[in-house]
Amino acid sequence: MKEAHPDSSRHSVEENLSNKDFEGKVIDQMRMNEEIRKKQEEVKNYAEKLTKKITQKFKFIKAVGIIPPQANGKIEEEFSVPEADSKRGLFHIVVIIPEKKFKDIAKVRLEVIGVAKEINPNLWIHVITPVDIWNLGLDSKFDVMEAISMAHPVYDKGILGALRVSNIHKSLVIGKFVRYVTSYVIAGSLVREEETKTSDVDVFIVIDDTDVKRTPRLELKEKLRGIIHSFIQRAEELSGVKNKLSPQVYLLTEFWEAVKDAHPVMFTFIRDGIPLYDRGAFLPWKMLLRMGKIRPSPEAIDMFMSSGDKIKEIVNKRIFDIAVLDIYWGVITPTQGMLMLMGQAPQNVYETARSFRETFVKKEKLIEERYADIFEEIALKYYKGYEHGKIKPGDISGADVDRLKKNALDYISRLKELRFQIEKRIGEKEIEEVYKEVFEMLEKLLGKKGEERLIKSFNDEFVNSGKFSKRYTENLRFIAKIRNKVALSKKESSQKGFKHKIDVERAKRFAQEIIKSLTEFQQRKEMILAEKHKFVVKGRDLTAEVFFLKDIFVVTGQKIQKIENNEIKDSNFEELRKQIEEVKEKEVRITKENLQTLEKIFEDFELIQ
Repeated sequence: MKEAHPDSSRHSVEENLSNKDFEGKVIDQMRMNEEIRKKQEEVKNYAEKLTKKITQKFKFIKAVGIIPPQANGKIEEEFSVPEADSKRGLFHIVVIIPEKKFKDIAKVRLEVIGVAKEINPNLWIHVITPVDIWNLGLDSKFDVMEAISMAHPVYDKGILGALRVSNIHKSLVIGKFVRYVTSYVIAGSLVREEETKTSDVDVFIVIDDTDVKRTPRLELKEKLRGIIHSFIQRAEELSGVKNKLSPQVYLLTEFWEAVKDAHPVMFTFIRDGIPLYDRGAFLPWKMLLRMGKIRPSPEAIDMFMSSGDKIKEIVNKRIFDIAVLDIYWGVITPTQGMLMLMGQAPQNVYETARSFRETFVKKEKLIEERYADIFEEIALKYYKGYEHGKIKPGDISGADVDRLKKNALDYISRLKELRFQIEKRIGEKEIEEVYKEVFEMLEKLLGKKGEERLIKSFNDEFVNSGKFSKRYTENLRFIAKIRNKVALSKKESSQKGFKHKIDVERAKRFAQEIIKSLTEFQQRKEMILAEKHKFVVKGRDLTAEVFFLKDIFVVTGQKIQKIENNEIKDSNFEELRKQIEEVKEKEVRITKENLQTLEKIFEDFELIQ
């Protein structure tokens, strides 16, 4: 252990979990100095002109990128650029074409070089295919591969972006765990040349856990996964691309065990994967697999073969789940929603079935009976049958599932139409109620008149006098107009929904405001009238409020009494309010008899207003 990691006692993978200094170093490495930045801007203009011309002719080009100036040395060494040319300060441009166009690569290279020379003789073109990039990884030339990956994309159908984000993520991971990263490998659509600008980038990360001493491996793996996944957002921000990383994290010991058991994911990973970084483990695995040296054990073969024996059981269970659970939940929830729309609370399945039939089929006659039958078959026969053990996996055939699915889709489609019917009916009812409430209140204030005369009287008495703003008249007219529109549209089909829904909601808001304002106005008016007729009587032992109306009312706390025929009797607020309303603006008259009556009750008293 110590030979592999001489300082493992101080820097184990466990201790590296808390290393927080790495990210700044990674970002510093990515920053360009001012001279390099200016050079990059200069070449960008040339590269854009080049890209515009060559992509018009060769529409299959996958990407055009500018190699970072600081990586020129690696690129020139790899692609054997003559020393005399390299001294000219070349601008290296990488042009990536599909592997299937490899046979045309010489022709493409010549034409692109010709265009480049016309733009700037210092543009040095490298026309490659994705396989050329993958071969760099397979040859352990990770620095060259990284230089291409970090090329500034002038034109990109997805490959450069995917490589860029994965390389930045790789740097963050390696920066955190230093040499404990055994392999960082890309796979999936990127390697298969099926990538797009938004494709997920599948990466596999193998962490060496052979010197773990204290932390349980499951706990270690979860911590590693959490940290490595936390780098995803940072890598995506730094790369500036839309490709999403999808990393899979494995411990080295876990990986070997999975290979031994012939896990298909591991075989695919080794077969198709391309290393962006490897410490001498992945490439030997790949070679051994090609040589047929990695073979599953007899136990693993038996384990995989045994899964075939479960086909019938698995298929029956899946069919059963679709019929009993998926289809059931697909119809029960919308059904309860329709009942809630009618003001009914969600109920159990039996009550839901009963309420649906009673409400929509029998009472409201909004839906055909066969839809109640469909719901009851799905909910009662199959779902409740499953709960009670009457129906089990294997009892439902594929044909049954097809029939139930077809019925369920038909049912849901009909429920959507039912919703429109209900909303239309509710809207019609609401506007009638709103209209009735508002105009009945106006009639109480202004007398019984026709709609237009009521609105005119309201405008004359309340708006023109400054008691209410002009918009109240406009809102009254709006309520009346919407009520008439809804009445005219009652015979229209509800398949497209209730088209006056928004207008009805507006009318309701206007009505609430009008009713509230009129109520407050009336209450203020009654209060003023009441104050006019109210006196305070202070007797020797009793203080009360006295109202001189048709009768004399005496209010003591919550108790209301009236004096009638020189006798005091119990009364109530409604009777008091009614007499206040009757006297309205009449003058208050206090007769000698009134005072004598009060004297009998209060003896010596003082009358105050």
